[in-house]
Amino acid sequence: MKSLIWFTKDLRPYDHEGLQIALKESTGVIGVYCIDIDRYSIENEFGFSQRSKFQLSLILEALAELKQGLQQLNIPLLIAEESASSCIPQIIEQHQIDQVIYQDEWCSEEQNELQLLKSKSNETIFKSYLGQFLWHPEDVPYRLHQGELPDVFTVFRKKCEKLARVRPLIENPPMSSNCFELTSDEIPSFESIGIEKPSPHPQSAFRFQGGYKQAKIRLQAYFFEHHHLSRYKKTRNGLLGTEYSSKFSPWLAIGAISPRYIYHKIKVYEREHIKNQDTYWLAFELMWRDYFKYISLEHGNDLFKQAGIKKRHYSWRENQRLFLKWINGQTGDSFVDANMIELQQTGFMSNRGRQNVASYLTKDLQIDWRWGAAYFESVLLDYDVHSNWGNWQYVGGVGNDPRDRKFNTRLQAERYDPKHEFQKLWLKH
Repeated sequence: MKSLIWFTKDLRPYDHEGLQIALKESTGVIGVYCIDIDRYSIENEFGFSQRSKFQLSLILEALAELKQGLQQLNIPLLIAEESASSCIPQIIEQHQIDQVIYQDEWCSEEQNELQLLKSKSNETIFKSYLGQFLWHPEDVPYRLHQGELPDVFTVFRKKCEKLARVRPLIENPPMSSNCFELTSDEIPSFESIGIEKPSPHPQSAFRFQGGYKQAKIRLQAYFFEHHHLSRYKKTRNGLLGTEYSSKFSPWLAIGAISPRYIYHKIKVYEREHIKNQDTYWLAFELMWRDYFKYISLEHGNDLFKQAGIKKRHYSWRENQRLFLKWINGQTGDSFVDANMIELQQTGFMSNRGRQNVASYLTKDLQIDWRWGAAYFESVLLDYDVHSNWGNWQYVGGVGNDPRDRKFNTRLQAERYDPKHEFQKLWLKH
């Protein structure tokens, strides 16, 4: 059996069900990653590129480490600069691939690409796995698409904590030989693929590299060297520097670290050092991430519709002038503007900042929440389709917020930036 692993948002060579399947079943394995360049350049219906160049920088760094990790398993990594449906059928034919193994993606865009790929590869077996979750879908106490998934996160969390378990990490079985005698491709650069590279900002809150080894190094430092985990809940609403929160989200978004790995390391820390509300709260945030993925699984394309999963219809304004002021940090609200300039220049924004700028756009300016979600999609270093669109629905009043709250950005600034240090840093540019 000759297998091709189609890497997407799972850029790691450990805790990887697809790798486990391939190594168990195959006499030869090839890894493939496809960079669909059009998504970083062609504008969508909202006028933005569909993917973030900041995130692409992270992906290229992650591919370099993935390539090294796969080489230790005797697996070559091929990198194509086009869509999967364009390049993978050629690789299948050239190398007589029997099966394609891939992480399941259920949103319509990814499904359309998958169906097009399958239509060009009729004789090939396609085998998927669900690898993005903390709690595996087979283990949660809800039947999906049966109306059982609760609309409120707290209900979901409490029942899952009581009845579900986080699975152990997946270990790779050995593969003694590989019938493919291929050399891994060189990692492309921004120059080679013809895309302008974003400049790293010295004041960015995320000053790390994108690979799986780098993610593990960050976890080791954040947990076991500096013990920031034991203070996480108290510091997570910070705005300045690298240490106020874990910064795991960019690695999670591209799959360079798995939520299970983080969870099990939290448990190690709790056994060896301290177990408190702070250590629990990082696991709590992983549960929120899971919840948005389940919401996406349950509701499908309603995640992208103006009325949202709640089917609520508001009278949204379509004011391009105000929207551009919001994007460029020119609203006149210094807290909102500082956060938007940080995002524009670094691709990153704190959780506290995201809630405030989203509330300002939807509640103060009353502009369609989807415009904000689409802009975030085009620029976020840690863009994740489920968390991004789910969070925007939440703040926009058409998602999972039972209170439909509005943030007072002036009071938020006084509370979280009382000395104006954050605002002064970004408004000086």
